[in-house]
Amino acid sequence: MAEIADRPLRIVHAVRAPVGGIFRHIIDLANGQIDAGHHVGIIADSLTGGERANTALAEIAPRLKLGVRRVAIHREPHPRDPLVWLRFMYLVARLRPDVLHGHGAKAGAFIRMIGKSKRFIRVYTPHGGSLHYPLSTWKGAFYSRLERTLMNNTELFLFESAFARDTYQRTIGTPSVGIVRCVFNGVTAAEFDPVTLATDATDVAYVGEFRHIKGADLLIEAVARLRADGKPVTLTLAGDGEELGALKALIEKHRLGEAVRFIGHVKARFGFSKGKLLVVPSRGDSMPYVVIEAAAAGIPMVAANVGGIPEIFGEHRDALFAPNSVGAMADAIEASLGDPPSAAARAKELRERIFMHFSQKAMVEGVLASYREAFARR
Repeated sequence: MAEIADRPLRIVHAVRAPVGGIFRHIIDLANGQIDAGHHVGIIADSLTGGERANTALAEIAPRLKLGVRRVAIHREPHPRDPLVWLRFMYLVARLRPDVLHGHGAKAGAFIRMIGKSKRFIRVYTPHGGSLHYPLSTWKGAFYSRLERTLMNNTELFLFESAFARDTYQRTIGTPSVGIVRCVFNGVTAAEFDPVTLATDATDVAYVGEFRHIKGADLLIEAVARLRADGKPVTLTLAGDGEELGALKALIEKHRLGEAVRFIGHVKARFGFSKGKLLVVPSRGDSMPYVVIEAAAAGIPMVAANVGGIPEIFGEHRDALFAPNSVGAMADAIEASLGDPPSAAARAKELRERIFMHFSQKAMVEGVLASYREAFARR
């Protein structure tokens, strides 16, 4: 332990899909750890992320003393998984990490299938992952059994929300070996700068991936309901993903062509500028970065009452609506658009809360302190 405490840590972050909030978390964490003097590397899937992932990894690569490794990792169980695990074994032997930190279910499984070592600790952050699947489904049953099998192959569990921690312990169990800690996601100082509303801003904006769990289809339904009730609400959708075609079909079904526009994948702050009100319609989430980023920038916002979102909003939970309810979402949108001063005042107070509790500095320090605690326990 004395040796570990007296020198920079060799930290390897592993993730399947280098996209979305999970990848943002890893990049911010890696940069903070590098700034603190540690040697960091990243293992990421080569099948997803496209040019955005390539660009992000190329930007941080010069700072990564342990480099970037891309491995073909399939999302679902796949016949090539044993070969991928062997590749992980080879990379771990070559990189000689002190900390092997798996993010998400698939990468988390690969790093925890590597046997216990006196040289490194195995750290797992689910980021929702397999916890999103109900136990009543075959996927939920399979993944929960796998999580239970690997539970005691983990020296440290790091959850980004109390919701994720509590969900894990309720559905999987309470680890008897590993330490369990909760460290909130955090944003950088520059993200507290205000965002100027665009001259062509619509009433409502959505910023995120087009996946079923993110609920963009529910938002389109809510806009259709409001317009049917005589309220000419307009919507900007910023993002991309597997449901793009389905969302376009839904817009055509409701004849919303003139009311809804797509602007593709853009930086979050640019997306925020394109709407007077940000709506987060998720069916499920853990600690979504888009909510923290928008709150830091003082963006008026309403969101689904799911996952760790209430932990972000704190006493401002009046801005949350019942999940999976188009009617509740439509009512929340109507109320906020109908009272801009109240929405702006709530956004200002929420920004102050984010400044106090959700900084990148606090996140990095909390993660590093948890690593040290796991080494001491070992």
